[in-house]
Amino acid sequence: MDEDIWSRLAEYYERIKDTPLVERFARDPERFQNFSITLDDMLLDFSKTSLDETACSLLLELACATDLENKRDAMFNGEPVNRTENRAALHTALRNRSNEPVFVENKDVMPEVNATLASMAAFAEGVRSGITSAHDGAAFTDVVNIGIGGSDLGPAMATPALAPYHDGPRLHFVSNADGAEISDLLKQLDPGRTLFIISSKSFTTIETMTNAATAKKWMTAGIGEKATEHFAAVSTALDKTTEFGIAPDMVFSFGDWVGGRYSVWGPIGLSLMIAIGQERFAEFLQGGHDMDQHFRSAPLHKNIPVMLGLVGIWHNNICGYESRAVLPYDQRLARLPAYLQQLDMESNGKSVTLTGDVITRKSGPVVWGEAGTNGQHAFYQLIHQGSQIIPCEFLVAAQSHEENLPQHHRLLLANCLAQSEALMRGRNRDEATERLRAQGAAQEDLDLAIHQVFPGNRPSTTLIYRKLTPRTLGRIIALYEHRVFVEGAIWGVNSFDQWGVELGKELAATLLPLIGKNAGYEDKDGSTQGLLQTISQLRGD
Repeated sequence: MDEDIWSRLAEYYERIKDTPLVERFARDPERFQNFSITLDDMLLDFSKTSLDETACSLLLELACATDLENKRDAMFNGEPVNRTENRAALHTALRNRSNEPVFVENKDVMPEVNATLASMAAFAEGVRSGITSAHDGAAFTDVVNIGIGGSDLGPAMATPALAPYHDGPRLHFVSNADGAEISDLLKQLDPGRTLFIISSKSFTTIETMTNAATAKKWMTAGIGEKATEHFAAVSTALDKTTEFGIAPDMVFSFGDWVGGRYSVWGPIGLSLMIAIGQERFAEFLQGGHDMDQHFRSAPLHKNIPVMLGLVGIWHNNICGYESRAVLPYDQRLARLPAYLQQLDMESNGKSVTLTGDVITRKSGPVVWGEAGTNGQHAFYQLIHQGSQIIPCEFLVAAQSHEENLPQHHRLLLANCLAQSEALMRGRNRDEATERLRAQGAAQEDLDLAIHQVFPGNRPSTTLIYRKLTPRTLGRIIALYEHRVFVEGAIWGVNSFDQWGVELGKELAATLLPLIGKNAGYEDKDGSTQGLLQTISQLRGD
């Protein structure tokens, strides 16, 4: 049934693909109203895409044919939608502000969720107030989260995003196995005033535990035998945290029904809670819950995550656009593109369906981006005049926190809107020629006009929100989580596993003993042997 819809979508696109976006607006004065959705003080505009009513109807038909609504309900109801690991995917329970029961295997998980939030709040407020103190009774001035992937990207993105709400200790994040990162940070810190949070569910993640060992050695050198009093952990491996020396009341855990890249709402967000306080963190959770309620209850055609997901399906599978650029015109969201890279590409970067069949069409696109206006002076050249079309997703706040710098925000808003208009409108050869002529160009130089042509007709969406508050950030993150779910449901993939990260880790474990050796790797391929030999030569081994 859905194959027929895919075919009809492809056929319809061939009929409308050459219709310029500007012509669509000329034909339909209500196009903006018809192709935008509002949720309180947030608006998604997708009118600057090639979608029309017929295309939207076909996409909504596809969503129904692929059982999107039932799949959505199964996720919220705690069913094991992560089938390859036989687990629920209930990150939504972490932000369930209604406190209605949520069951996993006939057990209500909300008492556990609420108890964990309460213990997080007690610890966070203790650190913020100085009650939970350093070894000598003084307050912590710096908190370092050591984690990687989902144990890092969420809080590392959300913490600077909510900088105006920081009234706690300074926050730092270490993730890379490259010793340069932790070395550079430790030079700035006082061991007697630093708290480390080791974030690793298994407490075995090699990058995290390598950094943790370095931090412990540094702390021991600085304050001696009381070093482990400066460590907390987010982990389910109590035996390993105890072995490390972390007191049980300094360890925070969460269920296996929360995937790493969806975990910022719980204990992985402990560093964020320390930065902004439990009340602001509760507002952040409320924002996520707002979007959950909208996703569950709004009609599909007025459902922001659904329609953003369908825009993604249209661009990726029907139009053939292989990447999308996330462009927040909000400097404090500078880490959002990196966060969404993991959320999107680790979730839907799959080539096999849940039933084990090879996918016959493209799944997840490449996701990338940069904060505006910086990106304009880097890669927008390609976006505007390059030979491939890259859909752009703009995000911008109507109001700034910097009330004393209104001219900055007006400039930012003008640039954001100008870029989406320029992508749509473009500039043809005649317009470019007239522009040169108006600038006084000689007749023989008018041929240069071809270099100033902008093809236009390049799609974009814009998400506008009043102000970047904790609640708004919660809504934005949950929106993208559900968008990823919508696309994955339509492709039929498991958006909650990540087997693609395993092979490289396994091979790294076999290569680690070979670094610095001149033999013992004869079973490796010629390239890897050559690289190992070159490393040994350059290291002087």
